[in-house]
Amino acid sequence: MQYVILQVVLKEKFMGTGSGNLGELEKVVNQQASKGYRLHTITTASSGSKGLMGGDRIQATLVFEKIS
Repeated sequence: MQYVILQVVLKEKFMGTGSGNLGELEKVVNQQASKGYRLHTITTASSGSKGLMGGDRIQATLVFEKIS
């Protein structure tokens, strides 16, 4: 089996709730799918605000498995 491990940092929107860059996560998943990989595992770790109006950060680690 072949695996690819990638990390994406999700940033909370300044106003409201939810991530301001979920599109980036979707882009990474679709790029790997187009290369013949499927998402095997995803884990997240949260970190605090980074500076003025920074919002919280969630670091997502994605493990992709090559489809045979």
